[in-house]
Amino acid sequence: MAKDGFDFSELSELEEDLLNLAGEVENGKQAKRFLRNKGNKLKRRTLKVAKAKVKKKSGNLFKGIKRGKPYKYYVDGSWAVRVYAGSPANHAHLLNDGHRIVDKNGNEHGFKEGYHFFEEAAEKYEEEYYDDVQDFIDELLDEHGF
Repeated sequence: MAKDGFDFSELSELEEDLLNLAGEVENGKQAKRFLRNKGNKLKRRTLKVAKAKVKKKSGNLFKGIKRGKPYKYYVDGSWAVRVYAGSPANHAHLLNDGHRIVDKNGNEHGFKEGYHFFEEAAEKYEEEYYDDVQDFIDELLDEHGF
């Protein structure tokens, strides 16, 4: 017992247990599975926004929107997953961000404003994602007896 009447030994044990649990989740399958599910949810949301905004359906834009693998972000070591436009929609960034309108001779005829469907989908999904993360943490703590 400390001189103020508080027993910090249980608190330090809880801290050690939480650190061990964090290491288990970081290297384990649960966090990756969670991120894959949330990435798929964001992909569906992105497709929904893109289909609503892009009315001219030519090419492979919708086929090319994909979810990547969960990976460790190099800056701070946190886990992340991304939704991106890959093959066969390699030029989706032109529709998302906008592009110059250029003819065969190289003369510029204006600028086509982008639809920004990736940003809008991420913004709409952000609040729901935070709620899902809080639920995941609560389930993980309950599952491991905290």
